[in-house]
Amino acid sequence: MVGKSIAKFSPLGFSAYKTPPLILKSEMAIKSPVPATWKIKPVFFLRDGKAGASIDLTGNISVYGGGEVTGPLLRNGQTIKLWNTDSGAYGADGGSRLYQTHPWVMGVRENGTAFGIIFDSSWKAELTTNSDKIKYRSEGALFNVYVIDRQSPQEVLKGLAQLTGTIDLPPLWALGYHQCRFSYASEDKVRTIANTFRQKDIPCDVIWMDIDYMEGYRVFTFNKKNFPDPANLNKDLHTKGFKAIYMIDPGVKVDTGYAVYKSGSANDVWVKQPDGREYHGKVWPGDCVFPDFTMPRARTWWANLYKDFMGTGIDGIWNDMNEPAINDNHFSTDLRLGTMPYNTPHRGGDKLPAGTHLLYHNAYGRFMVEASRKGILAANPQKRPFVLTRANLLGGQRFAATWTGDNLADPKFMKLSVPMSLTLGLSGQPFSGPDIGGFLENTSGELWAQWIGFGNLLPFARGHACAGTNDKEPWAFGPAIERTSRIALERRYRLLPYMYTLFQQAHKTGIPVMLPVFFDDVKDPKLRNEEQAFLLGERLLVIPSFAKNPALPKGIWENLKLIDGEEDDEYQAKLLIKGGSIIPAGKVVQNTTQPSLKPLTLYVCLDKKNQASGTLYWDAGEGWGFKEGKYSLLNFGAKTVNNKVQVKLISKVGGYNMTSVTSNVKVVVVKDGKTYEATGDAVKGISVNLL
Repeated sequence: MVGKSIAKFSPLGFSAYKTPPLILKSEMAIKSPVPATWKIKPVFFLRDGKAGASIDLTGNISVYGGGEVTGPLLRNGQTIKLWNTDSGAYGADGGSRLYQTHPWVMGVRENGTAFGIIFDSSWKAELTTNSDKIKYRSEGALFNVYVIDRQSPQEVLKGLAQLTGTIDLPPLWALGYHQCRFSYASEDKVRTIANTFRQKDIPCDVIWMDIDYMEGYRVFTFNKKNFPDPANLNKDLHTKGFKAIYMIDPGVKVDTGYAVYKSGSANDVWVKQPDGREYHGKVWPGDCVFPDFTMPRARTWWANLYKDFMGTGIDGIWNDMNEPAINDNHFSTDLRLGTMPYNTPHRGGDKLPAGTHLLYHNAYGRFMVEASRKGILAANPQKRPFVLTRANLLGGQRFAATWTGDNLADPKFMKLSVPMSLTLGLSGQPFSGPDIGGFLENTSGELWAQWIGFGNLLPFARGHACAGTNDKEPWAFGPAIERTSRIALERRYRLLPYMYTLFQQAHKTGIPVMLPVFFDDVKDPKLRNEEQAFLLGERLLVIPSFAKNPALPKGIWENLKLIDGEEDDEYQAKLLIKGGSIIPAGKVVQNTTQPSLKPLTLYVCLDKKNQASGTLYWDAGEGWGFKEGKYSLLNFGAKTVNNKVQVKLISKVGGYNMTSVTSNVKVVVVKDGKTYEATGDAVKGISVNLL
């Protein structure tokens, strides 16, 4: 036993020099033997040098997890291939092989108790999840297995967080709306996009730069013609309340006149072929070399590249193509690799052994974002880093947020984005979302409107479009869809105080921001496979406009209206507040540099006892002051006396000054489809008359 109800199983013959533990945040000390009554036990096997483990299950088990997967939320009867792959439109191996590797399964029993299983291996593998057996087959050496067995799925996810860590608290701006395209091809185009958001009063916080900002796709450079003055561009964006995120891929162009290539060669950081020559693979710039991120000096070298780059005023980094994706058409006997050959050596160092690409491929993206985050933090030590990654390994949420890769502008992919994001959350990554509108192919106004109508409420909200496809900005489909987009994004910005509170809870506990509806009642079998509707935290229920006969939790749920006109817009997701809840909301702002909490609105929905409670976490939204007590965690309570709802600040933790916020609070009680309002000082108490 290595933790409360957490068991570690290590097979005879296991060696960390053959399967280094790359998933856990830190090594877990052994506390006691596994008790004889422990039921979830792996059986290890080794066949032709390839290790695996199987676990027999009893009872009616609902299986979840696997990380970034296509298909249903309920994973009974599913098989996935764990080999990070550039999988446009999720086409590799029929959608069973995507960009990330999460060797993790969670099972929920009929009585609501649950267990979780980590297969602590980065080797190429296959994971099959049935109700009676979990089977993990790798193409490498023996590995450890960790089993968490607790009283609820929520407690299991907390155990997963104990083992693999949690996200750090992101900057508040990262929770706003993001706009991207492959690519906004010039500084003038970027300014036009930014100005249009502001002219049309459509909230947005971030503009993204895809690869065409570079000089010939050379990473850490700027196109002299179309992006001649990035520092001034970023300054202009900041003046308008935007942040700027730029893409950095791992492939470095082979060019003896290119400073990054020369520096990497001088420091001997490149991946090499078995014969010792540089490994070259074709990516956007043509022939490229790749940092061997298993080497400490390569990670340090890579991190140091960010200082001058971030010095131009860049706010965040997008690490893409980091499976790594390579377009040389290398083949094995059963699949197109799309990456380095299996036998490509990695040199390792420190506690990492030398090993082949078959071992380290699934960890390559994780090593990259770890180095990127370190460099970004060193460049801007007073700011919270933001990194988005396409490839990752279980536990990599400690270093980067993610999105669900190159999806397709099709209703099927729109609907799939809900279970995909839910499953990522159930696998330790709470900060994710799809390319809203669909990345590949053209998007119709109808599809965009449906997608933005619920995508606005996913943890990560970014609109994106591939080169050669139609414009996919919120105003691109005419005035009616522009209005739909504005309402949707205004709803998100009103809910940012609530969402920020959920992110703080995810940072502390590992509980996802976005939850499956069965979390409301883990014993209700009708909710176990619901994948259209979802929970935002435990207190809001989101029903997308596309949902047909969703299975919904029982109890008191009231419609929550945030924006005038939303109830008449057919594309907006229905938003319900749970009985017993107090939801903190801000005002509509155009970006997070504007003050959101003046006034603070508390939406109250009473339970059967005519009571409610809720929490607001708030801090400066940037920087590390919250780690020194400069935050406020406010707990509100409501009770009903003589047809009057008394709402009051019950407790406050932290040293962040909220006096001006709590002294002028608007309370909206939602009851039986009607609303009742009052304004006052939350410390003294606010009385709302229900008559």
